Amino acid sequence: MRATHVLIEPMNEELWSAVDRYISDVLVGHDAVLDAVLEASDAAGLPQISVTPNQGKLLYLLARMRGARTILEIGTLAGYSTIWLGRALPPDGELITIEADPKHADVALANISRAGLPARVELRRGLALEVLPALASEGKGPFDFVFIDADKPNIPEYFGWAMKLTTQGSVIIVDNVVREGAIIDETSGDPSVRGVRRLNEVLAREKRVSATTIQTVGAKGYDGFTIALR
Repeated sequence: MRATHVLIEPMNEELWSAVDRYISDVLVGHDAVLDAVLEASDAAGLPQISVTPNQGKLLYLLARMRGARTILEIGTLAGYSTIWLGRALPPDGELITIEADPKHADVALANISRAGLPARVELRRGLALEVLPALASEGKGPFDFVFIDADKPNIPEYFGWAMKLTTQGSVIIVDNVVREGAIIDETSGDPSVRGVRRLNEVLAREKRVSATTIQTVGAKGYDGFTIALR
């Protein structure tokens, strides 16, 4: 049998974005509610840093595979990933999402309401490192699934709280952990890179979790996410 050779174009962000669009068109499809979320985010001038549609569906699938009934999200932005995760819950499930920026929180609440999820999703306003201890003191959790997508300098601390608020079998996902490859620079002075590297040091020592990091390319450039299983 004669081998078939496929010409692969040089890797670049234009190609990555085109592949993302293809995957989203074929396997994710268009969703009027989610499209409206992105439009509302842009209209409000929020940063364009939400997960992509195929990444949103990945979060949805991971939460469904876990059978999550309780989800904690650290970093709401406009609520795009919140809605994907909220849709993964059963009707009596609960998602608590934390957002520090008042404007972001207002936009997210409107989007969550538009998605028909206000009964399933609770948005807590405030700095995560202040809200997380409050959740613990209220007896919230254990959460089946945690998505950390907030400021990177503090992710080791967010992960520490995620460990306090989860139990055996819980899944913890951390986004934006490759930083365009900068995580391999041990001399970096970038606070976000240093935060990710500290997280990896924590994960390497933490015997209660098994974790790995997946590199990603796409419409949001070159990055990656970490998956940890308690």
